[in-house]
Amino acid sequence: MNIFRFAGDMTHLISILVLLLKIYATKSCSGISLKTQELYAIVFVARYLDLFTDFISVYNTVMKLVFIGCSLAIVWCMRLHRVVRRTYNKDVDTFRHYFLVLGCFLLALFVHEKFTFQEVLWAFSIYLEAVAILPQLVLLQRSGNVDNLTVQYVFFLGLEQSSQVQMLQAMDRCTKICTWMHIISIY
Repeated sequence: MNIFRFAGDMTHLISILVLLLKIYATKSCSGISLKTQELYAIVFVARYLDLFTDFISVYNTVMKLVFIGCSLAIVWCMRLHRVVRRTYNKDVDTFRHYFLVLGCFLLALFVHEKFTFQEVLWAFSIYLEAVAILPQLVLLQRSGNVDNLTVQYVFFLGLEQSSQVQMLQAMDRCTKICTWMHIISIY
């Protein structure tokens, strides 16, 4: 198990739990962007379609199911829960997120590891996850009304993204070190 992946999973899970706590405790979704939540639901469904074809570990399968389930539950609450949906402010959440979906999908069609259905969807989910927070940030800027749990949610999402960046940097350093060790061993 990669420590950076585990840290990223846990911080993202904490951010989702903080958001669910906010929604269920206050019976309100004010200050939360439905468009960001829809983007995350798309990210997880697209990324974890391999649940039906590949088994890696129980931890991996459980985390995939939790991320998909929680994301869909948040979207359901914001769209269909009779009390919570009344608190959603469409007038402030105006980011055109379909442009993000279209742009990320087109990018995934051209930039991917290999041209298979799962690989293109995987690349699409990676690109979309990188920009999925934008509607939330725009909503926070426009509304000016930010509560504590919303700030904690955004903080943990940012922390999760930074742990993924640290993982990539550590892998890059390891690759460079291994390359130099190989070059030195040749000579």
